[in-house]
Amino acid sequence: MDTAVHRGELPPSEVYRRFARIEAHGSSEVYEDWAGNIAEDPEVLELVAGLSRSKRQPNLVFAAARFHGAEGTYASFRSALMDRWDAIRETILARSTQTNEAARCAVLLPFLTELPQPLSLIEVGASAGLCLVPDRYSYRYSDGTHLDPAGGPSEVVIDCRLGPGVEPPQVLPEVVWRAGIDLSPVDVANPDDCTWLETLIWPGHDGRRDRLRSALAIARREPPRVIAGDLNEALPALAAEAPVDATLVVFHTAVLAYLDQAARDGFVELVNGLPGHWISNEGPGVLPQLHPLPESVPRGEFVIAVDGTPRATADPHGRSVTASRPPYAT
Repeated sequence: MDTAVHRGELPPSEVYRRFARIEAHGSSEVYEDWAGNIAEDPEVLELVAGLSRSKRQPNLVFAAARFHGAEGTYASFRSALMDRWDAIRETILARSTQTNEAARCAVLLPFLTELPQPLSLIEVGASAGLCLVPDRYSYRYSDGTHLDPAGGPSEVVIDCRLGPGVEPPQVLPEVVWRAGIDLSPVDVANPDDCTWLETLIWPGHDGRRDRLRSALAIARREPPRVIAGDLNEALPALAAEAPVDATLVVFHTAVLAYLDQAARDGFVELVNGLPGHWISNEGPGVLPQLHPLPESVPRGEFVIAVDGTPRATADPHGRSVTASRPPYAT
């Protein structure tokens, strides 16, 4: 899943206008241009308005257009939509924004390593499961901390800036069991699935694309288990499979925003009733149950919480993490 928040209450023109101004600005010139132009283009807005609310999100529409040949200019994007709308629409309906950013492991690592080891990991909304293997990556933190797997530096090297109040992890987590849940798991051995994951990466984010390819190569050698299912329905049975002599950790990033409020509330009740720990990494406001909420969250950042207590704010793609109330609440 990706960073977009459910925007069903807004008309498509405003969804795209806000996306251009808030999310794409300063991050992707191409997507800022596309979104800004769509907001003023009645013909394209008519196509988008014909989609269900959950399928109108810019990330999904843009990725589907690129999957079918749209390139850098708005003229190319518009031409693709007008000429190949049936195929693009089919892709929009069949796919979802399952961005699987391995670098998110860097902002979760300080909280995973402080828990009693070894760990059993369950990720809900796992996509291809690339965040289920944090022990297979190398990390380079801004304070000079360098961490590598036991076998030596990984093909995936993740750089992360540590803000005030964050203690760098001293070792990689010891993971003895791992599994994920996704409505439509991404098969790391399927070329079309992998191409879709690459297409979800925004234009201009070449480093992220290179990292994804390397993470997929690691995952293919020993694919993490990701089962198909609704997270609320599948989680209890999967958690029951975890070994009892390891600390269970249920975690997620940019997933709960796609659930309605009743499903979110049900998940919170469910995960709080499981043995072990819960690490959430979601946009501010997605989980109002978190307490105490940070006084302020930088624009575009997520809130990391452990067992319902906010601990830090983080870049959605894992580039930085800062304690929300230094020193950490305990």
